[in-house]
Amino acid sequence: MTPKSVKFPTQFPEITISEQDGVRSLHLGGTMVQSAMRIAAPNDLELFYTQCMMGFLLFNPKPKRILMAGLGGGSLAKFIFHTMPEVRLTVVETNPQVVTAARQYFELPDENEQFDIVIADGGQFIAERINAADVIMIDGFDDDYQVPSLCSQEFYDCAKLALRKNGVLVVNLLSRDKALKSYLQRIENSFDGHIIAMMVETRGNLIVFAFKNNSGKHSWQTIRKQAQKLEKLYPLPFSEFVVKLQKYY
Repeated sequence: MTPKSVKFPTQFPEITISEQDGVRSLHLGGTMVQSAMRIAAPNDLELFYTQCMMGFLLFNPKPKRILMAGLGGGSLAKFIFHTMPEVRLTVVETNPQVVTAARQYFELPDENEQFDIVIADGGQFIAERINAADVIMIDGFDDDYQVPSLCSQEFYDCAKLALRKNGVLVVNLLSRDKALKSYLQRIENSFDGHIIAMMVETRGNLIVFAFKNNSGKHSWQTIRKQAQKLEKLYPLPFSEFVVKLQKYY
């Protein structure tokens, strides 16, 4: 199916929706897929990088409060909403038309006491929070570029302050990004070197997990056992995540 533009009178990048082989995708200002949904399974995580972002459960299996910057088509938000009803989820999105598109084309659930959306700059919103979340998830792109306000040294410093004890920051980066080393160094600086990463695929997404406190207590044996437990609760390949974490290191 030829992509069709969903044009809105806005200063933000144009939103385009495409469909192919039963999968609907969202693009922002370019051809890169920002979010995807299999129409026959709208609440599953279609893109493998989004599955990998849920790897934070290996380190913090029972979060109560999750803060997310960047909605896209709402894949992660939907998955958390439907599989983790005990979690209070707030998503911060700068572009209100992205929210409209997610509701119209990607079956984003209505807001309630469990789930809300805030229209704001994600970096500024997080900077104003202290001890506010167990997990912060960052997936902010304009086409294939990192949103500047979500990858600065100041932002990562603020993200650490916004996390609760034993909190985890999850960041989606592109391994082919020329500024990748700078982003990783900033995260290491903010989190005192307490980070681990997972390469999703060569020259593809790199998922970084940064820990407010030292993650040294998580031995590989403990993590593998945790993966087995999680695979009984969620339709995700946590054991594969562990292998990818080990391979990166």
